Amino acid sequence: MTNDTARRIRQLTDTLNRYAYEYYTLDAPSVPDAEYDILFRELEALEAAHPDLRLPESPTRRVGGAPLAGFASVVHAVPMLSLSNAFSPQNEAGAFDHSEMLAFDERVRGGLAGQQPEYVIEPKFDGLAISLLYRGGVLVQAATRGDGASGEDVTDNVRTITNIPLRLHGSDVPETIEVRGEVLMLKADFAALNARQEAEGQKAFANPRNAAAGSLRQLDSRITARRRLHFFAYGIAQQSGGAALNTHLDELHYLKTLGFSLPEGHYASFGKIGGVLAFYEQMAQKRPELPYEIDGMVVKVNSLAQQAALGFISRAPRWAVAHKFPAEEALTVVEAIDVQVGRTGAVTPVARLQPVFVGGVTVTNATLHNEGETQRKDVRVADTVVVRRAGDVIPEVVRVVFERRPMQAVAPAAFSDGLSFGKPAVGCVEKPAPQISAPAAFQSDLFGQAGLAGGKEREEKAAAPQYPQYRLPEHCPICGSRIEREEGEAVARCSGGMLCKAQRAQGLIHFASRKAMDIDGLGQRQIDALVAQDLVHHFADLYRLNVPLLQQMKENAADDKEEAQTASDGLKKASPTKWAENILAGIEASKQPELARFLFALGIRHVGERTAKVLAQAFGTLANVRAAPEPALACLPDIGGVVAHSAAHFFADPAQAAMIDDLLAAGVAPQPQPISLPPAQYVQPARWLARLPGFKISEIKAQALWDLAGKSIEGLLHDKALSADWQQWRAQAENQALLHAMQQFLSQMPSENEQAGSSNQNQAVAGKTFVLTGTLPTLKRDEAQAMIEAAGGKVSGSVSKKTDYVVAGEAAGSKLEKAQSLGVAVLDEAALLALLNA
Repeated sequence: MTNDTARRIRQLTDTLNRYAYEYYTLDAPSVPDAEYDILFRELEALEAAHPDLRLPESPTRRVGGAPLAGFASVVHAVPMLSLSNAFSPQNEAGAFDHSEMLAFDERVRGGLAGQQPEYVIEPKFDGLAISLLYRGGVLVQAATRGDGASGEDVTDNVRTITNIPLRLHGSDVPETIEVRGEVLMLKADFAALNARQEAEGQKAFANPRNAAAGSLRQLDSRITARRRLHFFAYGIAQQSGGAALNTHLDELHYLKTLGFSLPEGHYASFGKIGGVLAFYEQMAQKRPELPYEIDGMVVKVNSLAQQAALGFISRAPRWAVAHKFPAEEALTVVEAIDVQVGRTGAVTPVARLQPVFVGGVTVTNATLHNEGETQRKDVRVADTVVVRRAGDVIPEVVRVVFERRPMQAVAPAAFSDGLSFGKPAVGCVEKPAPQISAPAAFQSDLFGQAGLAGGKEREEKAAAPQYPQYRLPEHCPICGSRIEREEGEAVARCSGGMLCKAQRAQGLIHFASRKAMDIDGLGQRQIDALVAQDLVHHFADLYRLNVPLLQQMKENAADDKEEAQTASDGLKKASPTKWAENILAGIEASKQPELARFLFALGIRHVGERTAKVLAQAFGTLANVRAAPEPALACLPDIGGVVAHSAAHFFADPAQAAMIDDLLAAGVAPQPQPISLPPAQYVQPARWLARLPGFKISEIKAQALWDLAGKSIEGLLHDKALSADWQQWRAQAENQALLHAMQQFLSQMPSENEQAGSSNQNQAVAGKTFVLTGTLPTLKRDEAQAMIEAAGGKVSGSVSKKTDYVVAGEAAGSKLEKAQSLGVAVLDEAALLALLNA
């Protein structure tokens, strides 16, 4: 029995390790996740019953074990040396100065007596160097770099890293091999980790490297296992047996056959330094798109014999160099904090900076994201800050250098009472604000101690920051409307909507876009010009445009030389009259949109394409949508309380209502559509009562309340025997108005049978969830989606247990596999069409 158990444990261990290799290293899993989970649980059970039979390479070791008291020290048999650095600074035009790398090439060729070396260039990962020791193909030890001569034993933690083989793969496994590489955290995993940290009220990590370092040095390996670390191999320190290797490329290819991950597509070899430098520049451009952080490229002589001939100098090899990218972080001073207002009304604090060259460009502005983030980092006017810019990413303030913050002496009593931080920061007022600069003495020596009180004086006097903590202004600096922040949201928004000029252009661009009103010929440049020239203020103004107005807009735009070069993209070739007539024809053709398109075009907060379709399918006409109270909207599928609140308040707002009426008066007529999601199916008393704003109650208790009220809204409004909480809620005027609105809505709502009878709802499809994958023979994906939705179905982007059908075409991938593993019904195009016609 024991022998059978041991054989089964060996079989499961080998099989699961092979599956993990296929999944994490090859990115080509051969079995569904569910199959892996079944085998893994079987192995866990066997090992729990027979712990003495657990193998060193068992995949169950990846989940971590009991906490350690500390890390043991490991002496490196082959020292883990560092590399010399070379830099290629960029000028304002973006050109690199490669003189240091050309000098490196000259030294290498000199050391090889004029021989021309081949070079390998590979990413310089921003992680932690690790040494992995394998004996008999099994991982026996993992150690950090430490001081180069000795490091810490982190074997238990490294075993949890899913793409590190616990047993080497392939047929040519060496007796002993020490693999060197980098442990890091992928950008996506870093973002997920910080989201979990913040959700749990813990401090977020500053960057992926810090997160990887903190994770790898956890005494509790179970914590490391949850952090999703990754490993890339980059060399072999020592080897006994196995393949004979002559070049560094041989090493990399051999490591791949043994089961290690390599940065595929991101390393290469070149016979001359020119190719190396060109590849470096390409990688500098690709850097922001990479799934991991790198801070440069490592260039190595490819031949191992030439490496030996070149040898070492001090603590670095002569045959390799770390070719660092230009700095992405720099120090500068915050001169002011202003706000920007985006298309959706998002109000973003922006730091106005003393110009600083970073990431290849001169940066003068950096985003502070939102008020909460600005206060968390405690960014204030006159602060010295670290600014980061990576590739085309918007520059951001990373942190404040607090020891350089300008302080002012305060009387002890005033200091103990605290400073008043209630006013907006300098530069955050309703009208354009003057640029408030830091004190001249503070600016004079950015990297010195200017702006700080002397040591003794500071010790003797109480001090407080010279500038207050940042606060958003209460009103939009563009239109003066209130700035509001929804509960649970970090971003504050201007409430002005189309009343705000900052939102107007983008709102109109969205309104005219292909998925909204689809106004042919009216693009971003034309709308930007119309808004800039104050010719258009609201949606309806588009339908009042005429040839003279459009000609005036074009002529005014052409007065600007820069605009004249780009105005109207190809339409300059047409006559001015024809150009205007084309736009007017596109506007006229948009006057009878589908209801869902019209609702989406309005730019209602939280109402995207899918939600607009649900509203159209539920109510059929614009008038019905406008009349639907918030609790009724919240009962519909895929529409929660936040979306319902946003939509209901949009239609109830007098200014927005006037805007819609103006559109209708201008000749826009959204087309009614058959109801395929009858509200009578969803707007039941227990459901809408449980969704009343400001009154928290479960559906079970809501049903009891409805019964006690005599199953009528009149009872809800007047019955004095109902709970005190309910009577207190209904006593408010706005809540009484809401109940009356629900009473009117329900009285006018057709019965479920009447609605179903007037709809084209397909009972075989209605309410079902579909997922589309692969390429269908004749239908485009958006056509198939439209047909499913018109029949009352819903199209989702991912497969789950709640999915009813997966429609699979040619080259269907992981979604089809997941559907099969979950037992979800799979249809081809013919079966879908048959179902839709049932």
